[in-house]
Amino acid sequence: MIDLRSDTVTLPSPAMREAMATAKVGDDVYGEDPTINRLEQLAADKLGKPAAMFVPSGTQSNLTALLTHCQRGEEYIVGQMAHTYRYEAGGAAVLGSIQPQPIEFEPDGTLDLNKVKAVIKPDDPHFAPSRLLCLENTNSGKVLPMSYMAQARQFCDEQELGLHLDGARLFNAAVKLGIEVREIAQYVDSVSVCLSKGLSAPVGSVLCGSADFIQRARRWRKMLGGGMRQAGVLAAAGIIALTDMVERLADDHATAQQLAQGLAQLPGIEVDLANVQTNMVFFELAESYIGKFAPFMKTHNIIIGDGPYPVRAVTHYGIDKRQIEHVLEAVTEFVKG
Repeated sequence: MIDLRSDTVTLPSPAMREAMATAKVGDDVYGEDPTINRLEQLAADKLGKPAAMFVPSGTQSNLTALLTHCQRGEEYIVGQMAHTYRYEAGGAAVLGSIQPQPIEFEPDGTLDLNKVKAVIKPDDPHFAPSRLLCLENTNSGKVLPMSYMAQARQFCDEQELGLHLDGARLFNAAVKLGIEVREIAQYVDSVSVCLSKGLSAPVGSVLCGSADFIQRARRWRKMLGGGMRQAGVLAAAGIIALTDMVERLADDHATAQQLAQGLAQLPGIEVDLANVQTNMVFFELAESYIGKFAPFMKTHNIIIGDGPYPVRAVTHYGIDKRQIEHVLEAVTEFVKG
């Protein structure tokens, strides 16, 4: 099956499986797992932060960051469609009593800083104090401009806000820009990076920040059930993800372009080619196609979404140009009826 639903469906590489089988392990809650310690140091170095913490999932990584930045009754400002707000089960509000203040994303995936400023609460007992701004990079496959990252840093300093980055696919952004990932991360106080999406590890994310921030975050990780024991078998795959799987993300960007360009030529399918920047392609189906598209594609061993919402197709490790050709052939057959 060619699964285009998400890059979360990636399978570990042979090198990852070998590393997992031979990993040296210890009790990580005691700080004694050498492979986890090595992964955390590697992640901190790559992101340009003093410290890092390995966690089971991106959801837990972001939630741990929010709990570390904000106290009960405080507020974080976030995009209306941001993962930390919409797709992580409301954890900050439910478990942290942290109030979200969502605003709409701009078409390029940024948050308009003037609109952010307008929702920052005054120092008044009527309001939850605004403490944190959360950004997302990439955002639906779009890369935040470096000039915007610098502006956001300056803005947060002026407004006395912390700045957290949900960088689940931050390495995709860095590869697209042709820069080191630390050049993006330098502007934020904390950053979460997923190892199990495009980087293809089977499990895990890393949260990076200052030494004091990560020390406090470890307490929250423990409370949330993320204190793992001999998890070096998982961290071993994460090390391969950060050392061997970053540069090949460019292949995913190329296959996404291949897919987008092919779809754009077919009747009844609309693709905004300007927004295909990394490994995600969004496209609209003609009304007559909706409800029929996904079942037809499945008969061709392709798993993909359907309408009426924009369909998202994500390229990743395990999908090559030949397979994209097969996808385009199947879509062509579909539109011809």
